[in-house]
Amino acid sequence: MKSIREIYKIGKGPSSSHTMGPERAAKWMRSEYPQADSFQVFLYGSLAKTGKGHMTDEGIRKSLDPLPVKILFCQESEEELPHPNTMDLVAYQDGQELGRARVLSVGGGDIEILGHAKEASPEIYQARTFTEIALYCKSHMIRLSDYVEQIEGKDIWVYLWDVWKTMQQAIIEGLSTTGILPGGLGVERKAQYLYQQSHIDEGPETRENRIVCAYAFAISEQNASCGTIVTAPTCGACSVLPSVLKYMQEKKGFSDKQVLKALAVAGLIGNLVKTNASVSGAECGCQAEIGTACSMAAAALAELFGMGIDQIEYAAEVAMEHHLGLTCDPICGLVQIPCIERNAVAAMRAINALSLANFLSGTRKISFDLVVKTMYETGRDLSRGYRETAEGGLAKLYM
Repeated sequence: MKSIREIYKIGKGPSSSHTMGPERAAKWMRSEYPQADSFQVFLYGSLAKTGKGHMTDEGIRKSLDPLPVKILFCQESEEELPHPNTMDLVAYQDGQELGRARVLSVGGGDIEILGHAKEASPEIYQARTFTEIALYCKSHMIRLSDYVEQIEGKDIWVYLWDVWKTMQQAIIEGLSTTGILPGGLGVERKAQYLYQQSHIDEGPETRENRIVCAYAFAISEQNASCGTIVTAPTCGACSVLPSVLKYMQEKKGFSDKQVLKALAVAGLIGNLVKTNASVSGAECGCQAEIGTACSMAAAALAELFGMGIDQIEYAAEVAMEHHLGLTCDPICGLVQIPCIERNAVAAMRAINALSLANFLSGTRKISFDLVVKTMYETGRDLSRGYRETAEGGLAKLYM
């Protein structure tokens, strides 16, 4: 497995696969053909279906600016694609083709360029399953966060500190901003309203729900408006993990050092899903994005509260299991409806998974590795209309 840095990427929204990935592809193409004076980009699959809503074209143009680029949304292509997020880039000079490349945006901002070696980030973890990692940690009597430090080195904490600062800043900015989100749906920002409103007889459970949801709305609304966020594991699912960590730090007084250890464990969980399944909504539906984010958040909370490895596994497994089959059907291809509310709901579900893990981990029957495999098979069986094409579900019926 690669470094957990691949799970946590700091950048601008609204989509890791539809914005960050194509931007990286365009920058690579420009560096590969520095003599080019114009470009053409063909978008296929989910990129063609929802690229406008995800601002794919804007990201590509920005990466190639000031050179002209013609972008074609090939929605009617009958070609069998190697990945739902496929794009062809062509470089020209004086009207003559210099070269072309087929690029896959595989989720989390990562790309694969067919015919070229995969991006050079090294495989640093020999273990590829939770079972292997748990056996190692138990035999060496260390926690999962210690294991991450062993593999990644002490400088991982510096990186995670930048991640945590960015996450917190996104909450601050999201809570301080009002108005209508871009894209044409007329969706009003709700984070500040949620944070400031309270009932006279509001109990602790209701307050917890409101504050956690306010934090989740804050970051998701920042993402939807192209603000700076951290993929966890994607832009579309970026607010589940930070919202629960921020709330619990304030409620229980956990130190930043403890939060960073929780982020390390969450990164490990996200890494396992990305390695053995997918975090791409276009490949496996929203279960791959929100389901993984909820698993990461539940595991992070379990680490934060000092739970054992079996309890951490159970929390992550429960969180994923109860997102199985979740479809990706963004209205107009925007990361707004149902995406923003879905982050908030998943954050609360992560807290529920923590509670179950506290009491029931000794009775579990399903391993985390098994639920990840199940998620992947379920996702591949989903109809194309429910895999980020905006052709099914809410996206189809809303208008």
